[in-house]
Amino acid sequence: MDRWVAGAIAKINADAHRSADTHLFKLPISRLGDVDIYLKDESTHPTGSLKHRLARSLFLYALCNGRIKEGTTIIEASSGSTAVSEAYFARMIGVPFVAVVPESTAQSKIRLIEFYGGQTHFVASAPEMHGTSIELAKSIGGYFMDQFTYAERATDWRGNNNIAESIFRQMECEPHPIPAMLVMSAGTGGTSATLGRYIRYKGYDTELTVVDPENSVFFDSYQTGDRSMTSDTSSRIEGIGRPKVENSFQPGVIDQMIKVPDAASVATMLWLEKTIGRRAGASTGTNLWGALQVARKMNAANRSGSIITLLCDSGERYLDTYYDPEWVGSQFGDIRPYTEDLEGWMS
Repeated sequence: MDRWVAGAIAKINADAHRSADTHLFKLPISRLGDVDIYLKDESTHPTGSLKHRLARSLFLYALCNGRIKEGTTIIEASSGSTAVSEAYFARMIGVPFVAVVPESTAQSKIRLIEFYGGQTHFVASAPEMHGTSIELAKSIGGYFMDQFTYAERATDWRGNNNIAESIFRQMECEPHPIPAMLVMSAGTGGTSATLGRYIRYKGYDTELTVVDPENSVFFDSYQTGDRSMTSDTSSRIEGIGRPKVENSFQPGVIDQMIKVPDAASVATMLWLEKTIGRRAGASTGTNLWGALQVARKMNAANRSGSIITLLCDSGERYLDTYYDPEWVGSQFGDIRPYTEDLEGWMS
């Protein structure tokens, strides 16, 4: 093996060994009855989001497949968090990094990309990211990491320390150790693919619900089986939802999908802060809204059990958007109906 490549792989593996697992904590919701909801807090990774796991896997996958050499410029299409994490790993192994991001990406994410030594190339909207990334990589002789194609294959869902294995290990001492449901939103579809495959591989009696925001085609594609569907609009929930069905999206491992209104995602994100005293991003709101709908159905059916979902990233990245009431009003309108529904869980 090339000595530089071997050294790069060793650096990334050493970083993984230095990193502790992320916490799994139970939500204190009085009206859940014998249904428990847990959040796995992926915001505690070194780069602050679930995408840290993905970026590590993508770099190792590309290095071991001979796609990255010394001096190779890495290009990625991202709404922000994946680019932050990939910039971190690019700096670690000493290669240039360029993120192709929508103009609407939170400024805090842009600053983090640049903090880790990355550059940004802006496009008007999400549908333009993929094509622009291909052309940019071709023009400078770089490598397009392409998270939306390789996410589901870069992670070894059978091996140790993937997110699914971590969840089930952390649940071993809980009242309902084998979850009734895992709830996950889809950006690339890589995490939902990992969760669904691991459930089947281990033979667990657990179902997988995937939640999808507005302006995303994943839900409609799942309902119809049509993978050619596209949309001209971008998701308003950063990090999840796509205008086309990405290669990493694997509907065959999903048991059901729920379409979540964007206003509900934002309302749930804000409600979560009041509930646990911590800020999360809007994609966490999407996840938790879906988990609460599952819990409501389980209560109605007099079922007990546990539901696991993810806290994807910190809300500190969105202070100028999702946590700005004026911005929320202009983008999503009145979120009070969803807020009132959520407050009913605590009364």
